[in-house]
Formats: sequence, C-alpha cells, structure tokens
Amino acid sequence: MFGLVQAPDRDGKLAYEEWGDPKGHPVFLLHGTPGSRLGPRPMTFDLHKLAIRLIAYDRPGYGDSDRHHGRRVADAARDVAAIADALGLKRYSVVGRSGGGPHALACAALSPDRVASAAAVVTVAPPDAEGLNWMVGMAESNVMTYSMMARHSPDLTQVSALLARNAHAIRKNPSSLLSSLNEEMPDVDRRVVEDAGIRDLLLLNYLSAVGEGTGSGADVEEEPPAPTGWVDDLVSFREPWGFRPEDIEHVPVLLWHGEHDVFSPVSHFRWLAERIPGASAVLQPSAAHFAALPALPPILAWVRDRAG
Repeated sequence: MFGLVQAPDRDGKLAYEEWGDPKGHPVFLLHGTPGSRLGPRPMTFDLHKLAIRLIAYDRPGYGDSDRHHGRRVADAARDVAAIADALGLKRYSVVGRSGGGPHALACAALSPDRVASAAAVVTVAPPDAEGLNWMVGMAESNVMTYSMMARHSPDLTQVSALLARNAHAIRKNPSSLLSSLNEEMPDVDRRVVEDAGIRDLLLLNYLSAVGEGTGSGADVEEEPPAPTGWVDDLVSFREPWGFRPEDIEHVPVLLWHGEHDVFSPVSHFRWLAERIPGASAVLQPSAAHFAALPALPPILAWVRDRAG
C-alpha cells in the first residue's frame, strides 16, 4: 500500500509503502544510499511468516518524497514518527541498512518512548567518532567522494556534479552503479548481487532513488540534475548527527556487520559496539556489505522478538 503524509513542521510530503502482515509487528525499513522505499526486502510471503508489517519510506529528496534542505541524520526520527502517526502506530521497530543505519540509530536515540527495538546493519559511525580514523578501510570510490566535502562547510560543487553524472548513468542503465563498484567489491559481495532476485530489487531501488522527482525530465545530456537525496545523505553523514550513540540506553539495539565490508569499514561497527550501552553486536566473519540483504529475515525476527 502506497501513501503520502505531510512532513513534520515543513512544506513537503513523505512517500511510504507497506508490505506483509497488516496485523504483524510494525517495522520501518530504512533504505541505503542511494536508495528508496522500493529497496531490497523479504518477499511478502516471508513477511507474513515472520508476522511483520514492513513499512519503508523515501528519505527526503529521494523517490516521491520532497527535499528537506539542510536535513540532519536526527531528522529521520521525526519523519518516521510522522508516518507512524498517520498509520495509527504508537510503538514500532526500525531497521536501517547501510545509509539507513545512522537514521535507525537516530530513531532509537530520539524516540525511545516509541521505538521498541532497532537494528543498524552495515552502518557507518558518526564523523566525530573519537579515536576512529573515519575513512581508513573504505573503498577508493567512497574516499574520493567524501574527500570532496570539507566537514562543517562542504563545497558541494564537485560532489554534486559527480553524483549527477552517476544518476544520469543509472537512468540510462540501472546496473551502472553496481558495475562501477564491481572491482571494489569483495568476492562475497559479488556473489550476493549476482542473485537475480536481489539484483532486480537493487536496480529498481537505484532507479527509483534518482528517477522522476529528482529532475529526470530535464535535458540531462547538457546539465544532469544533482540527485538531492543522495547529496543530502552524504552531507548529513559528515555533519554532526544531532545525537550521541552513547545516549541510546532504553532501546534494544542490534549491530550487524560483515567483517570484509569495504563500504562501511568494520572499524565503524567496533566503535559503535563499544559505545552503545547493551548493544547486541553480530560480526559475520565471511560476509561483507551486501550480505546484509539476505540477512534481513533473521534481523527482522530479532527486532520483533525484542519489542516486548
């Protein structure tokens, strides 16, 4: 079921969609970067077996959600709560994969009265993480992109132009992003994205993220439009998040990571695991970044069972 809700305290709408058991435990699945509400998820049959009511939404600037200028990671807590209000949900869980991970932690930190449990899967740590060399272990493409932005006063000219070209390539050929990352992927990631079902959902996810609504109707051959959700995500990861992971005390949190991840290095996982009180930390020794996709069913079962 597709829906639109008014964004909290600003002009614009948030687009969301639901799947699974309408009477099941409600879980918000927060997509990666770039991404959309149509990103990879378990099949409806499996969601019914899990008794999960899955809700996903386009972060502002992606898909059918309007842009929120200057958004921070912390803003996700209010956006998720606004959708929950529209659906009549008092309590819910959140699961964030990759770029959705920081936003899931924001919900746990800032809405502890409503978030019953949370999981941050292959997530990065905050940019001001003390003692963490933030870009060590990252793939060259990530290092290049983040290096274009000086923290606190980023010049977005270069990164916007780069992401505009990437978005244009995705509109022409949705598999272009995976192809560009192929050389950097560990073998375990390549095997995951070669699965036809996962690959089809990833390509739909990328196309929805940068398609109509981010300016795809413009004359992209002359001046490709910058994909605003993608740009704003990257800026928000490198700016103060608006909360401290150390302050998540009353919400059960699962941290799940693959040891060979080159897009969100394992050092980020270890930093968070040492600082979130009582976090359950699962490190998969034979996995990397995209292994989070087939791992979603047991992760959803974990947040369901810890919801109380």
